[in-house]
Amino acid sequence: MDKQKNWREKQQEDDGIIEGRNAVIEALRAGTPIDKVYIAKGTEPDAALGHIAAKAREAGAAVVDCDRRKLDGMSVTHAHQGVIAIAAIREYATVEDILNAAREKGEAPLIVVCDELSDPHNLGAVIRTAYCAGAHGVIIPKRRSAGLTAVVAKTSAGAVSHLPVAKVANLTACLKELKEAGVWVYGTAADAKQTIYQADLRGSAAIVIGSEGSGMSRLVRETCDVLLSIPMKGELNSLNASASAAILLYEAVRQRMA
Repeated sequence: MDKQKNWREKQQEDDGIIEGRNAVIEALRAGTPIDKVYIAKGTEPDAALGHIAAKAREAGAAVVDCDRRKLDGMSVTHAHQGVIAIAAIREYATVEDILNAAREKGEAPLIVVCDELSDPHNLGAVIRTAYCAGAHGVIIPKRRSAGLTAVVAKTSAGAVSHLPVAKVANLTACLKELKEAGVWVYGTAADAKQTIYQADLRGSAAIVIGSEGSGMSRLVRETCDVLLSIPMKGELNSLNASASAAILLYEAVRQRMA
């Protein structure tokens, strides 16, 4: 039993889980990068939890109200006091950092935008491929997305330590800002009439990869400059999100090397 507990505590540390009110507030005060803070929903207002939620939002973390049973399932200490935080394995970059990375290399920006990828393995695989393909950064939304957790870092094979990843509060607004900066936004959609092989990806490009289940959200889709499809054979009509990202990124690589 003790061995099982020690294993779970080690796993908790590896996953960046911080439990308890004092531990979470001290992590926020110390400037520890926090990805998400889960707070138990209660029937009555809790001033201490409200204070933690406010501080977390100020630090740029997503605050998620959840059932206490979910916290019980996440907890190792069984003394979470209604709050559990997930620390990010590194600080997030800004969108401007990503654009600057392209400028410093004298290259047209190549950016991957993940629209609500909730599976950390998918996000990690996308980051790994983006880094290998020479992309300048990855952008994810603040909510309804996997963050820079230990699982993402492991799946990325270390790429997360080298490639800037920005987290934004409003993905649609971010795409509009990229367009104002001269970046063309290409969305992936199974019903798009234009295929990836008909697109010119040699210039400044942001490639949007939709979520595992429903693809791009409506507003994100409407904000894209161009919608592209990947030619599909057989009975299936979609690919895994990380596979789609790899195909599009390396088509961009092929065109840029030509």
